[in-house]
Amino acid sequence: MNHNFAKFAAAAAITTSLFASNVFAQETPKAETAAPEKPKEEPAFKLSGNVQAQAIKAVYDNDADNTLDNSFLRANIGGKYSSDDFEAVINIRIFSPAFGYKNVTDVTVDQDGNVKATKTAQDKISADTYYAKYKWNSDFGNFSTQFGRFRTDWTVAGNFGTYVDVHLSKRGFLARDYQHDALGIGYDVGVSSFSLLLGTYDSKFDTGYLRAEETLKLGDAKISAAYRGNVLDPIQHTAEVTHRIAGRASYYLLKNLGVYGEVAYITTGDGEDLTVANAIKPEYAQGTDYTPFFVGLEIPTAGILNSFYAELEYFKDRDELNKGADELAWTVSLIKKFGKHSKIQLSAYSENEIADVAIAARFTASIQ
Repeated sequence: MNHNFAKFAAAAAITTSLFASNVFAQETPKAETAAPEKPKEEPAFKLSGNVQAQAIKAVYDNDADNTLDNSFLRANIGGKYSSDDFEAVINIRIFSPAFGYKNVTDVTVDQDGNVKATKTAQDKISADTYYAKYKWNSDFGNFSTQFGRFRTDWTVAGNFGTYVDVHLSKRGFLARDYQHDALGIGYDVGVSSFSLLLGTYDSKFDTGYLRAEETLKLGDAKISAAYRGNVLDPIQHTAEVTHRIAGRASYYLLKNLGVYGEVAYITTGDGEDLTVANAIKPEYAQGTDYTPFFVGLEIPTAGILNSFYAELEYFKDRDELNKGADELAWTVSLIKKFGKHSKIQLSAYSENEIADVAIAARFTASIQ
């Protein structure tokens, strides 16, 4: 059943994406009674960039004899082009070699034939985000199609959430954004915003997933629902499909005074023999079901801080994924901006056990 469902869903997604790209790329016929045209967005290119330093330290005794438990220094540089019908983004991320990034081995041979190997630390440079997006505005709504490496992120304070994309074993300070190597389509009309994408883990599209999301903006409230399933995996392999269904909502009474939360249901099939040669290891153990959720509150601080959050997460059977972890977890986070170019994000949160307190900080200095 998983095989048939996966083949049908993947075929439908590929067909829909290609059809949309082909149709939308053609000239849109003029309506018989043309509506007043919206002011067109002037083409613009904006350079972006920043330098970030981050540090994490456990307050409790975690048996690690280090000054810091983790830290990094990195730079982001990129740019965004935007016009009425097209948008493109490229962002490059650079990490310093002093922060544990891979050594490169250089092998040389002298005139006597002696081989010498030298290891040197190198900057880690990665293409963090890059995509091209085509947009069409019509009387029936706004359509778009895009391809590349782009990001989805449901989180607010940064420690919990985005269950539809991030594995449940991963949580912690600002660890909830997720990149997709994908092609997708979008449709916005009124209070509704819909997106459908097909993402892959390899260049042959032998493994990958289908993701759909719908968001409704209702005044000061916002409601979203999303589905994701690794429906490409069973086409060429023996694999179980993990279905992720998630919802989130937020409501703000005033600026910086609001409540928000997220809940998900994640289930993995148990009908395949994964001991065969072409089997793929599932995201979660066969036959498992998880229902994590968290609630959060943003609290105003009379202008002292830009944002202040408190969150509580409950995840039954968390210890199946993180040994010794409690079902409850919490975080308190703040954001403070200094002038036009500087921002600090600071969090105190629980690690495996609710009493295991860690403190993390990230300082960002931006050129824009």
